[in-house]
Amino acid sequence: MQSFTASVSSTAAPMRRFDDPQAALACVQALYQEQVEHLRDAMRRFVAGEVFSAPVHAYYPLVCIETHTVARADTQLAYGFVEGPGRYEATLTRPDLFDRYLLDQFRLLRKNHGVDIQVGLSNKPIPIHFSFADNDHVEGSLTPERRVLMRDVFDLPDLEAMDDGIANGTWRAQPGQAFPLSLFTAPRVDYSLHRLRHYTGTQPEWFQNFVLFTNYQFYIDEFIRLGHAEMAKPDSEYIAFVEPGNVVTRRTGLAAEAVDELGAAPPRLPQMPAYHLVRADNSGITMVNIGVGPANAKTITDHIAVLRPHAWMMLGHCAGLRNSQQLGDYVLAHAYVREDHVLDEDLPLWVPIPALAEIQVALQQAVADVTAMTGSDLKHIMRTGTVASTDNRNWELLPDNLPQRRFSQSRAVALDMESATIAANGFRFRVPYGTLLCVSDKPLHGEIKLPGMANHFYRERVDQHLRIGMRAVDLLRQGGSQRLHSRKLRSFDEVAFQ
Repeated sequence: MQSFTASVSSTAAPMRRFDDPQAALACVQALYQEQVEHLRDAMRRFVAGEVFSAPVHAYYPLVCIETHTVARADTQLAYGFVEGPGRYEATLTRPDLFDRYLLDQFRLLRKNHGVDIQVGLSNKPIPIHFSFADNDHVEGSLTPERRVLMRDVFDLPDLEAMDDGIANGTWRAQPGQAFPLSLFTAPRVDYSLHRLRHYTGTQPEWFQNFVLFTNYQFYIDEFIRLGHAEMAKPDSEYIAFVEPGNVVTRRTGLAAEAVDELGAAPPRLPQMPAYHLVRADNSGITMVNIGVGPANAKTITDHIAVLRPHAWMMLGHCAGLRNSQQLGDYVLAHAYVREDHVLDEDLPLWVPIPALAEIQVALQQAVADVTAMTGSDLKHIMRTGTVASTDNRNWELLPDNLPQRRFSQSRAVALDMESATIAANGFRFRVPYGTLLCVSDKPLHGEIKLPGMANHFYRERVDQHLRIGMRAVDLLRQGGSQRLHSRKLRSFDEVAFQ
């Protein structure tokens, strides 16, 4: 009989100080790898039938800084600094996946505050489920009896360590407690990484820094066509196209990599399939079909948010609410009426969701570039206005026309079921957001969506709409990600990490 305990505890591993951000990151990576290898080794022994006389623990790495002054370097960025004196810390996970991101955050903290980056182990245990490698499924061979015993041997996910109080602005430090450096704790990040695999059918590593959401498969079909067309170009700026099941198509002229062999098309598509047009610097485009409804929109953005993308945008269809609109017209949302209800507990309805200038300008310019229209011609096909999002697909059937009255009072020009949710979660998680919709029906004016008309409409508009979204990403990328993150999204006591 062999007993396993944690290889290192937070008290047995003193915090180390670094004035070199790269060295600090290397320390985080080494600590994390040591801890998860300890868990994986114990799990392999457990699956083999070994009896344990003591629990097995491992702990997330911890990074912190301490500053004793309000002084800091002058910066135009909306992140990379703390608001005042104190101790600030964050638990970290998957430093292999977040290496570029973490290095940027460490460098900004050094630049803005001139303090050491302190690295050690936290007192937050790593749940055994979050220690498995991406293609490691050793727990699947356990008997029901051994599964029950796992609770006695290993730490399991603790939902109390995963709430969104920091992002929601409801978290308050207890006396002597450090302030947060990040919106998310390490367990919260790990939870979302696992959910992303489940919902999208692709590994988190493939997600790009610009994300397009749609509510129709037609857009995905066109994105797949464009993705494979890019892979046929030897000079394409994209290096790979990834589909559900982690099926990788490399750009012409590039050799396959070892990870490509692990991909296999799934027998059926996942709930919200994701497709990735990959650039070497991760500034490519991820597109997700979220399906219909605000619940899906909230679910997927809850999880993609931990990857800290530079922007996400909704490209979908909507009901036009004005008689002057034509089928196929575009709506650029500059405000939202939130009747989706899925975020009411996290983000009160009295919180306004502002339009972000950088996104708005990029989307409008993209429409102009793709349609080759300007001035009054552009205004003829694109209207800027308020978009209402509802969780009731059959709102037209409610008595007394109450929804119609509210939408009129709000000055809404379009209605859908997802856009306000995506924008509100972007606001909540400090991810720049935008919405460009295409009018597919006008229920208030007798133009309801019929199969033949809809199919013709989709063929006519999907390609153009998608190209507009991709062009907007090009413009945002060219403008630089540092300009993109808006100070409008900062709270009074904002965390330092982007």
